[in-house]
Amino acid sequence: MSEKVLMKGNEAIAEAAIVAGCRHYFGYPITPQTEIAAYMAKKMPKIGGTFLQAESEIAAINMVYGVSSAGLRVMTSSSSPGVSLKGEGLSYLAGADLPALIVNVQRGGPGLGGIQPSQSDYFQATRGGGHGDYHMIVLAPSSVQEMAELTVKGFELADKYRMTAMILADGTMGQMMEPVALDDLKVNPMPEKPWATTGTGMKRKHNIVNSLFLKPEELEKTNFERYERYAKIQATEARAEEYRMEDAEICIAAFGIAARVSKNAVDEARKMGIKAGLIRPITLWPFPNEVFRKAADHVKAFISVELSMGQMIEDVRLASECRVPVTLCNRAGGMIPTPEQVLDAIVAAAKGGH
Repeated sequence: MSEKVLMKGNEAIAEAAIVAGCRHYFGYPITPQTEIAAYMAKKMPKIGGTFLQAESEIAAINMVYGVSSAGLRVMTSSSSPGVSLKGEGLSYLAGADLPALIVNVQRGGPGLGGIQPSQSDYFQATRGGGHGDYHMIVLAPSSVQEMAELTVKGFELADKYRMTAMILADGTMGQMMEPVALDDLKVNPMPEKPWATTGTGMKRKHNIVNSLFLKPEELEKTNFERYERYAKIQATEARAEEYRMEDAEICIAAFGIAARVSKNAVDEARKMGIKAGLIRPITLWPFPNEVFRKAADHVKAFISVELSMGQMIEDVRLASECRVPVTLCNRAGGMIPTPEQVLDAIVAAAKGGH
């Protein structure tokens, strides 16, 4: 049996990044993700790695750009306002087709908002996070074990597709403590990166990493090629967990801490004779459209449970092609729905209400 260690979600992300081969971390403290930076500050010097607290989030993301250009695994982390500051750098990474891992442990907003957990950065993450036509792979853990596992997965997907991956957690997932089996983390060998700026040794042409295309025809061609790659990712990398969906008539859609709350509500609804189930997207981009499309063949209603004013609900409607009603059960500003609130929404949907 694997030995388990009691860790905070933020600490699990940091340790998993090290296990995955990340030796460069650049960041800036902000609640509720500061433990990631603190952990890296302590561990990186001991393993020959680099920790640097940048002068700003803008500086940190551009340092990530530089290390990734050299072909090395690199990570930064922040919380909602800090990720907004990284937006331009995220777009530059996408424009240069550079792999990196970004962690967003979300807090309530907009603006400075508060320091309590939220999921209101869903649009920002799944629609790119910065300017221009691009996507990031977005992974949504719902346990501390998954915080670790998806960190490793994020690095591997980023390298595989030469693009940025993001762990989109919420403050609860970052701060809660659970047992983690770090020995169970499986890490594949890092692929070769012939495009990296590692020096030529006079044996090949120089590599240039750049996101600037002054000829519109070249930029258009590059964007179309990039979206061909995105289409492959959408076809092969979408992931979701289905819970009690075999005969479900009411389907909850939720991720992160909202999914954990919703599982309890689903179980209580079943005790009442209501056939409820849960679909938990693990990849928020690519969104698991096919799972929801199939569910729409037999459920009477979807309920999107979110720590926001309603963002993922739009993807649920698109994926289910609006064939059945999709309603919202939510709290915002740092509040978390209770199992009782979700159960009330299930009972209302079962009665045909909204």
